[in-house]
Amino acid sequence: MTIFVYLIELLLFIDYKKIMSLQYISDNKGQTTGVFIPIEEWNNLKNKFKGIEAEELDIPSWQLAELDKRVTNFRNNQTQTLDFNQAIEDIENGL
Repeated sequence: MTIFVYLIELLLFIDYKKIMSLQYISDNKGQTTGVFIPIEEWNNLKNKFKGIEAEELDIPSWQLAELDKRVTNFRNNQTQTLDFNQAIEDIENGL
């Protein structure tokens, strides 16, 4: 979990649990995959906690380069990819 996600979750739990109108995003299996924060409430968070946006934009250049390399590798070698859920199941079952 990134510092940014952890910070947002902590702030939401401590300070805004009762007053924010969050919408949870789920996948087709019912697993929560994200949270939608209305823009007005996001702006309130940004005003209250100065510098919160810096965390979401402060990605080291080496990390961006590595991400670009991996995305390119994925696009060029899609036949070598595995389904995530199947890979986890294989690992749990001892391959």
